[in-house]
Order: sequence, then structure tokens, then C-alpha cells
Amino acid sequence: MNYKSLVNKIPEFCMSHWLIRIPLAIIFLQQGLSKLPVTVEGAESFDLPYIVWWFAAYGEVGAGLGLLVGGAVFVKALTELQDIITRFSGITICSIMTGVIWVGQPDSFMDVILYDNLHVLLWVGGLFFALRGNRT
Repeated sequence: MNYKSLVNKIPEFCMSHWLIRIPLAIIFLQQGLSKLPVTVEGAESFDLPYIVWWFAAYGEVGAGLGLLVGGAVFVKALTELQDIITRFSGITICSIMTGVIWVGQPDSFMDVILYDNLHVLLWVGGLFFALRGNRT
């Protein structure tokens, strides 16, 4: 048996995007909900303006919900809209994670890549959905 025939016997799992979509959505929902209600004190604890804190909190909740709603195809007529929701959620995740990394004031890009694994992973997860959308 050659490699190609072995690979062709493996069934395609077209729902595999949920294996990354659900944990990413849970993390962003959890982080966003932990910031509610949005307060000036919460923003000051991270040396951020209130408006930035507000966008971060509601952006995290919106991105988490958007990943879930964007991936759940209820009506075929809405697939394009759901793809846009998924991509926008991915862009939002990348934006928020870029801000989180900047707030950490790393010494160099290599410090981020080598030592800030969680934030890089979340950023790449957002980038995946921003670029791929709901394509299966």
C-alpha cells in the first residue's frame, strides 16, 4: 500500500474548523465578560484610556460571539454574511491581540515570538479566520 492510497482512505472531516473555533471563541468570551461592567478603574489598571478598554471588552465579546454565529450555518442564503462575520471576528481578534502584545511592552519581536506563546497563538488563530473565513 502506498502513501497516496493510505491518505485517500482517511475521511475528510469538514467540520474540523470547530476544533479551533470553539476554544478561541470561549477564550475571547471569557476575557470580554470578565471586563464587564466596563469601568474607568479597569482601564486605569492597565494604563489604558477608557475608550480603548471599552472597545477591548466589547470587541472580545463580539469576536467570540461572531466566531460562533459565523460558523453555524442555519440558512444557506446567509452563508456569505456568516463568512463576513467570521472574517471580521478574525480581524477583531488580531487587532485586540496586537494591542495586548503592545501593552506588554516586549523588548523585541523575538521576545514576543519566543516567550509570549499564548498571545501569539491567539493572534494566529484570529488571522486564520480572517484569511480563511468559512471555507471548508
